[in-house]
Amino acid sequence: MSVTTVYLARHGRTAFNVEDRMRGLSDPPLDDVGIAEAQKLAKALADERPAAVISSPLQRAVATAQSIADAAGVPTTVDIRLNDRDYGPHTGAKRAEVIARFGSIDNAPGVEPPAAVRQRAIAAFTALVDEHDSGPLVLVSHDAFNRALLGQLDPTLTDAPQRTACWNKLTRVGGVWRVAEYDQKPD
Repeated sequence: MSVTTVYLARHGRTAFNVEDRMRGLSDPPLDDVGIAEAQKLAKALADERPAAVISSPLQRAVATAQSIADAAGVPTTVDIRLNDRDYGPHTGAKRAEVIARFGSIDNAPGVEPPAAVRQRAIAAFTALVDEHDSGPLVLVSHDAFNRALLGQLDPTLTDAPQRTACWNKLTRVGGVWRVAEYDQKPD
């Protein structure tokens, strides 16, 4: 049986989120709020009975994924293909300061281009789904990755919000992946 449902989740909150710093490939841990968010997300997604949980290698995603896997009683694996956008020399900088200086994040030198993030996100998603025989799957990644993937699957969602510890439900119907729900937060 092929995978027909994927829950694309974003990690819980970190101190960098609070300060609106560009996280990218930096590796801050979840803060206390992020840990609580991950636990709530875990309870919500465990009810969906995932077959596996796959995470970006960054500790904020790994901790969120481990909470989900523990609650669901399934394995978790780490996959570098789910990594966040690379902000290069601007990693850790305040978003507003980079925008003020360069006009946008995308214009800042050394930042992974949006097209590259989109291409990487859809390739990772397609490969991970193809590598698994059953689902649903939970993929735990990052704001930029999730937005890029959602925009590839549904062009009306190019700027879909991705709050910390949210999930998006992706479904395959007739061989076509669709975004059934996005930016959902557990109660």
